[in-house]
Amino acid sequence: MSDTRYDVIIIGSGPGGGSMAWRLAQTGKKILLIERGDYLVRGRDNWDSQKVFVDGVYQAPETWRSSNGDEFHPGLHYFVGGNSKFYGSVLFRLRESDFHAVRHPEGVTPEWVVGYDEFEPYYQSAEELFHVHGLRGEDPTEPPSRKPYPYKPVSHEPRIQKLFDDLTKLGHRPFHLPVGVLLDEAEGETQGRVLPGSRCVRCDAFDGYPCPTDGKADAQVMAVDPALRAHDNLTLLTNTYVERLLTSPSGREITGVEATADGRRQVFTADLVVVACGALSSALLMLRSGNDTHPHGLANRSGQVGRNYMRHNNLTLMALSKQPNPTRFQKTLGLNDFYHGADDWEFPLGHIQMVGKSDGTEVHGEGLPSFLQWLPKKPFDMMARHSVDFWLTAEDLPLPENRVFYRDNQVHLDLTETNMEGLRRLKHKLELMCDAIDLHPHLFQRELYLGKKTPIGGTAHQAGTLRFGADPASSVLDRDCRAHELDNLYVTDASFFPSIGAVNPTLTIIANALRVADHIVARLG
Repeated sequence: MSDTRYDVIIIGSGPGGGSMAWRLAQTGKKILLIERGDYLVRGRDNWDSQKVFVDGVYQAPETWRSSNGDEFHPGLHYFVGGNSKFYGSVLFRLRESDFHAVRHPEGVTPEWVVGYDEFEPYYQSAEELFHVHGLRGEDPTEPPSRKPYPYKPVSHEPRIQKLFDDLTKLGHRPFHLPVGVLLDEAEGETQGRVLPGSRCVRCDAFDGYPCPTDGKADAQVMAVDPALRAHDNLTLLTNTYVERLLTSPSGREITGVEATADGRRQVFTADLVVVACGALSSALLMLRSGNDTHPHGLANRSGQVGRNYMRHNNLTLMALSKQPNPTRFQKTLGLNDFYHGADDWEFPLGHIQMVGKSDGTEVHGEGLPSFLQWLPKKPFDMMARHSVDFWLTAEDLPLPENRVFYRDNQVHLDLTETNMEGLRRLKHKLELMCDAIDLHPHLFQRELYLGKKTPIGGTAHQAGTLRFGADPASSVLDRDCRAHELDNLYVTDASFFPSIGAVNPTLTIIANALRVADHIVARLG
């Protein structure tokens, strides 16, 4: 392919890049979307927990190093749609307080240079674009909104409805999770019966799995493919790896995007370039694009490129219900009662939500604790039949020493845990509830049974690394997510986050991409 010029080049087709492509394609301008992976093949393996979670057949075949020299495989997925092909499709707005400085026992999170009021209409547009189901007013921490959710909440199956009712009796305020899904349910149906024509079938392989029915609202299904069908001015290149960004002699402008496909080098040019490879990969692209004018990497005069990496403090917990739990689609309930703190703790604790239902393969392991030795020799399927599964999230802090970088052509990720006391207290709050909500009080950490080292390799909620701000000395991007040092370079993945809150980050990525897209549309004229 010969060198080709475009109005805008977008690198990465996940929520940030895919949403940007969807919006800019409507302008009639010539848009190129570059994705290093291909379309994910739909088939039976998509629902196979052994292949997805244990064998990691869809995970990027890369080996990185941690700060102590250990090798690990990052939880990255290179496909059209990016990591959203595997996300749980829970799409929260950040809480209004998350845009301000928040005090934690180990530090204070930075104020955002753009407030919630400016994000609010873009959150609404993002919820509409990604078919978010929910119910305004249930979540006591929900920020102000001018409109209801676009779609009614996904119904609870009977065991989860009982959990909802038991929590309510305890004085808590559980709520329906905001879920992005192509689902149409029968009115008043307590078993979650799906109406004909719905892409989602309410399966038990939703959270963390790719969706073979295209029922999950991921970036490919909701943004990239619709834009390609509707607009012939949008071009998608797959299996194309961007090696580096080229600049003018002054260093103030991106003059080329150097990429390889099938072993062939190509250079693409555009008036504007948008990077949306994911917080880790976008920072690495900036670092390997260094030149004489940018000796430490593009846009890195502040020294902040790759730094301030965040990924939430997370726990995936399995409780055992005293009665069997036949739930299939379990990801419908959330609890934010401890988001801002508790009676016995003045600092924020975090967020609790249901996570995808365990199966026997997921909870397998080398052995069981001694107090469960009475169980049959192969207890994992039985445990899964009684499992009720939770995902706990607490905020981690943006430390400059938590960073991704190259050393000797090898990717290194330095990560020091921060703010863990809030997560420990959040887990204890859940343990104290267990007996009253018909669960055994011992909570199992599911990663233990999967044999995974999640603290460093778990990158599902990656953020930071190229944060935005008003001061070029302490940030990489300005309020419009344009690089301080390059006039035509924008970033629209989660790397712009100066802090991460304690709810899933994807809706904020989408909303910000739409916000920045409006700025780019005005600039394009």
